[in-house]
Amino acid sequence: MTKLHLICNAHLDPVWLWDWEEGNAAALSTFRIAAKFCREYDGFVFNHNEAILYQWVEEYEPDLFQEIQELVKLGKWHIMGGWFLQPDCNMPSGESFIRQIEEGREYFKEKFGVVPTTAINFDPFGHSRGLVQIMEKTGYDSYVFCRPIQEDCPLPDDDFLWVGFDGSAVKGHRSSEHYNSLMGEAGKKIQDYLDSHKDQEEGFLLWGVGNHGGGPSRIDMRLIREKQEEHPECKMIHSVPEDYFSEIEKETLARVEHDLNSWAVGCYTSQIQIKQKHRKLEGLLYMTEKMVSQAVIQGKMEYPQNQLKEAEKALLTVEFHDILPGSAVKSVEESGIQIMNYGMEILEKQKRRAFFALSEGEKPAGEGEYPILIYNPHPYTIEGIVTCEFQMQNQNWSSSFGMPRLYQDGKEIPCQVEKEACNMNLDWRKKIVFHTALKPMQMNRYDCIVEFLEKEPKRSGPVAGDAFVFRGEELETVISKKTGLMESLKIDGKEFLKGSAFGLSVRESGFDPWGMTVSGYPTEAGKFTLLSEEEGRDFSAVDTVLESVRIVEDGVVRTVVEALFGYRRSRAAIRYLLPKKGRGFDLEVDVEWLEKGKLLKLEIPTALQGKNLCETAYGVQEYENSEKERVFQRWSGVFDETQNMALTCINSGCYGGEFRDGVMAISLVNSAAYSAHPIEDRILLDQDRRIRCMDQGERNYLFRIQAGGYRERRERVTQDAVIFQETPMAVAFFPTEKRESEKKWFRMSEEGCVLSAMKKIKGKESYLLRFFESTGESREVKLNFWDGTEKKISLKPYEIKTMEFFPDSMDLDECSMLPSVFGSKK
Repeated sequence: MTKLHLICNAHLDPVWLWDWEEGNAAALSTFRIAAKFCREYDGFVFNHNEAILYQWVEEYEPDLFQEIQELVKLGKWHIMGGWFLQPDCNMPSGESFIRQIEEGREYFKEKFGVVPTTAINFDPFGHSRGLVQIMEKTGYDSYVFCRPIQEDCPLPDDDFLWVGFDGSAVKGHRSSEHYNSLMGEAGKKIQDYLDSHKDQEEGFLLWGVGNHGGGPSRIDMRLIREKQEEHPECKMIHSVPEDYFSEIEKETLARVEHDLNSWAVGCYTSQIQIKQKHRKLEGLLYMTEKMVSQAVIQGKMEYPQNQLKEAEKALLTVEFHDILPGSAVKSVEESGIQIMNYGMEILEKQKRRAFFALSEGEKPAGEGEYPILIYNPHPYTIEGIVTCEFQMQNQNWSSSFGMPRLYQDGKEIPCQVEKEACNMNLDWRKKIVFHTALKPMQMNRYDCIVEFLEKEPKRSGPVAGDAFVFRGEELETVISKKTGLMESLKIDGKEFLKGSAFGLSVRESGFDPWGMTVSGYPTEAGKFTLLSEEEGRDFSAVDTVLESVRIVEDGVVRTVVEALFGYRRSRAAIRYLLPKKGRGFDLEVDVEWLEKGKLLKLEIPTALQGKNLCETAYGVQEYENSEKERVFQRWSGVFDETQNMALTCINSGCYGGEFRDGVMAISLVNSAAYSAHPIEDRILLDQDRRIRCMDQGERNYLFRIQAGGYRERRERVTQDAVIFQETPMAVAFFPTEKRESEKKWFRMSEEGCVLSAMKKIKGKESYLLRFFESTGESREVKLNFWDGTEKKISLKPYEIKTMEFFPDSMDLDECSMLPSVFGSKK
């Protein structure tokens, strides 16, 4: 080796085994010492990333922050990476990754005048292939990471060309020697590297005390100087990542066209509450931005830039690679939930403001009418079942029953009443359920009147015979009374299931939340089975003996079947929400989980043999059949091109599962111990006291199961997942007559494309529209605007395209992915 780039850093987890205040303290002391070393040692360069840490220094020690600004100007301190923090690199959506980069780039450009070109994620446990296109389009040409190691993720070399779904590419480097060095061992790390890389002319080595901060030390600086003198044949320089990559030609690198996974597979499920709330916060942010933007374009409110940015920062914070994966201590889990609740409260307030602003111009209710307003923020018509609760004008204390009838533009729409959320035994509050088609980017108006019947109609009851057979217009299914499981699912006469579906399988998992030593959880400890009538009564909190499979709602719109299960001390309720019209159904799963050292899966055995496809960050990942635990985002599915069939499962916050021979097994809960880190052959847990385990108690899940043709599901599933996550807002609201205003909206033509983001561009009167092609096919998308204007956008397979929209002139131009950083120019 003739040249070795020494990259001094001090990896610092803001939280992990410690809380935020300790992370604050470690950042301040680390940066203070590093600044001192930059002044004292000629040629020394300190590298550090993560805007969140610099923001702490700016707030708590402004003098130190100013000193760092000067050191950056002098080239002695290098802003490395440039993201907000090091997030988990599998579970955030593609849009969330863009926001991580945007927040960091805006900050470092404003405060330091720098725009790094090498992205850094040393500590995350795996990396989505969707990152490549995002990085290339946000100004990065290279990427450094440490995990997974070669055994878990084979690569042709530590230097390679990482290729994205759309053909984008960045230079990649896996630092197999990891990101830190113990104090006093930098010299040993250098010698070990030289000995193991003798066939390599140029090297890249990370050093510095890390995890809890630290960075350089005097003894290590001395040891490095000694190594420089000991090896005059090798030029060892204190360097920065960009200098290393500048000497590597793309053409010389082997191409890697897959994700960088998998390691720590337990983290796809550990601390499931964090993951579910994260998914909810993501959807709430992007839906609120759309609604607010549409209200501002119509002149009905001011854009709440600061509030939305504050909520976005809450989302970015909890995506940190020890919070979202569930590898931190319990106090960090609790603070993560608190941070997300804070972000949600901000967004709910702004969403309500936008909703009521957008309701302006609606006519007042007629006598005896209850208006129901539903806003669809998406640029496509949404057809499906809608629910909304409203309060009747008066409490009905008689034996009669108020039955709603629903109308739109004078035409009656079939609807049914179901049990409301409260448990008040009084005819007063109503939950109405109906099937409709919601116009895109518009307020949809329905009017409800209440007619009184002599008595309440019967909506629930036992299942007759050995099975419940349901037949809708397109969907036919059979639910066994003996097992509570779905034995058949037919669409247009084709069978999509193979055996009993939606059973709960308990797997052996142990207490390590990372799953450091395993690649999956194939060993079954047992299954949930149907409760006896007495057990079902106790679980249901009722006095009457209940059959464990029964119809709980039945009407003209849908039938709901509930089944009750148990495993040892744990209990579960599964509700099948079966629509009279449609090619799929929703599945509600409520689990009271009291097992420890176990993992729970929802099993879906399909009759299909084909591709196992899953959503990842702005891409679609294919997985082979195996026992390995895999990571995905909003949807997963089995696609059988030979039979022209596909079955997909959209989830509300699950990220892990396995795919074996047509069976999808979605992971629901992993009851590991908090931060139980395996260390060689040492005992994992202290044996002299009670150990707290994760996710004990009730956890709730919602799934949308959809079946159909191969191409139809492939084109629809990502759009369906967006709608599932960003559900149109329905409110029973009596509007007052206000000024008429022009409704401004647009409709998108293609099903295979989604509008993933719509927000006002900072400092301008234009709006960012981000589109994503989700099927891997080139397509031309038509946008039809309210004034008759038609615009066309060409998208390549899996392309993310960012457009700038000017409402006043109706201009729509392609722009950079980060216009707030790089301006509008593409």
